[in-house]
Amino acid sequence: MFDSSPQLKTYMDALMMYQKSGQLSDPRMVELKIKEAILLLLQANPELKDVLFDFNEPGKIDIEAFMSKNYHFNVNLDRFAYLTGRSLATFKRDFEKIFGKTPGKWLLQKRLQEAHYLLAEKGRMASDIYMDLGFEDLSHFSFAFKKQYGLSPSKIGGF
Repeated sequence: MFDSSPQLKTYMDALMMYQKSGQLSDPRMVELKIKEAILLLLQANPELKDVLFDFNEPGKIDIEAFMSKNYHFNVNLDRFAYLTGRSLATFKRDFEKIFGKTPGKWLLQKRLQEAHYLLAEKGRMASDIYMDLGFEDLSHFSFAFKKQYGLSPSKIGGF
């Protein structure tokens, strides 16, 4: 997986000796050997710093990737916040930094864009897609679609 160095090989041989002699039963020795291993790995392969040291906030996942994959689920914002490891306030703040708009506006726009694509390009019917895109009922979907595109979904696809 990575380039080996003579120092790393010597370290591994010495580590095996410590293991066989029982000296790794002392937690202080284990801690010291772990630090030594990290230093040797970084010297041999500096690019490992990105693997060994992840400075992202713990528990938080990438909102952009998560939302792009899950926007079509009819989930309230509290649940989206929880699923991304954030409080609702933090979720909204982080979301607006990334997308430049509120989660509600972004979700509606994204769902309507997908609806337009499915109606216009795939020939799907509004009655078949509205629930799959996170809308609770067909009338709400039709109203939002017409407001966004100036045409009812039946003018693009069909009911």
